[in-house]
Order: sequence, then C-alpha cells, then structure tokens
Amino acid sequence: ILYGLALIIVAVGLAYLLSKLFYPKTSGDPSLEYQRNIYKYAMTFGNYGFMGNFIVLGIWGSMGLFKYQMFTLIIGIVCSSWGLFILIPKGTVKRSMLRNLVKGLLAPPVLALFLGVILGLLNVKQYFPQFLLTALSNAGACMGPVSMVLAGFVIGGYEFKSLFTNKKVYIATFLRLIVIPAVFVIVMKALGINKEIITLALIAFATPLGLNTIVYPAAYGGDTKTGASMAMISHTLSVITLPLMYLWLVA
Repeated sequence: ILYGLALIIVAVGLAYLLSKLFYPKTSGDPSLEYQRNIYKYAMTFGNYGFMGNFIVLGIWGSMGLFKYQMFTLIIGIVCSSWGLFILIPKGTVKRSMLRNLVKGLLAPPVLALFLGVILGLLNVKQYFPQFLLTALSNAGACMGPVSMVLAGFVIGGYEFKSLFTNKKVYIATFLRLIVIPAVFVIVMKALGINKEIITLALIAFATPLGLNTIVYPAAYGGDTKTGASMAMISHTLSVITLPLMYLWLVA
C-alpha cells in the first residue's frame, strides 16, 4: 500500500508537467484547459483496474490479485477523488474533491475489497459452501472480457480512421506504455525493491489509457473523441508493449 502511495504521488506530479507538453498554452480557454486535464488524467492513470486486475488474476491467481489490489488501493482512491475531479468540466456541476473522495471510498469495488479483507482476517472462508466460492471465482474471471466488450461499444461509435490521426495521442501512449513505467521500474530496481513489488508497479502503470476519459466527458456533454482515440490506440499497442516491458524490465 505504501509503495502504491509513493508512486501515485510521483505520477500526479509528473502528470502536471507532462500535460503541458500537449497544451502548453490554454489562454483561459475552458475547452483547452479541459483537454489538458484529459491528458493529465491519462499521464497519471492507466487501465490499472479492469485490465490490470484481469492480467494479474489470469497469471498469478486470486492471491496475486489480492496483493495487486492492496498495491493499487491508494491509486484507486486518488483516481476516484482527484482523478474524477479534474475530468468534470468546470461550470457543469458544483465540483468538490472531498465529495469525490467520499464517493471513491464508498464505491462498490472498494467496499467489496474491505469486506474481503475483513472476511479473510476472520478466516470465514472455511464456512462458505464450495459452490459459492466457485461462483465468485468464475465471476471474477469475467471481469476482463466484459470490460473489453464495453470499451468496444464506445470505440465502435466512431469512424476508425479519425481515431488514428491524433498525433498527440500517440505521444501520450508512448509515455503511458513505455516511458513512465520504465522510469518507475528502473528507479525501484536501483533502490533495491523486491521483484514482486516491481511487477505489481509495472502492471499498474504500464497498462493502456483507461476509459474514464471517455465516460466522464460523455456524462457531462464533453468531447469523447480524444478519450476514444486514447483507448483504441493504447489498448491495441499494449498487447505488444506489456509482454515486452515485462520481459525487458522484470523477467
């Protein structure tokens, strides 16, 4: 949890600097400021939740998923508070970071995580019927495919050609999939941090650009094209970059 906290603080700081590469001058234009916020979010958070959980569960099983969710616990809280705060366009609703933080802590995945921790500490698993444990395990395995289907619905609403022509998205994808996670892992190796923590960090920060940059602009009447382009390009390339990054930096 502390490693996740340290890395997300660094990631937020980097995002403020890197977002200015995409929109160096906004001149007070709300639309440009909002576009900068989209890139700010993209430079901070990958698809650490749906895709990251699916990868970890598929390779390292339920115990690996538990460790990964502990690592990303603070990342998720920051995403649900500061992250979503910057994705709400100014003037659409009364924005409150504290309110977003409370919503983040009370979100069903976070509540389910804390409930699982309590049940695990109390060792009540032995009293659960096997069919229920099997059902929960199978439901967890559906998480990744369902998220990809939902992403496909959103991306399918645009002409593919238009999604591939945004040069800024390619730069953001390069930073998200390669540069940022490589810097994190190299520094962690230099500090002597163990391989398991490094692996969790790589999965969390080398995943493609998430879908909130589509969902929130859509919810508040903003332009979703940038987010759809980010999702399309980064998810496609991550099929190649994620295994290579693991082979290069961890294996």
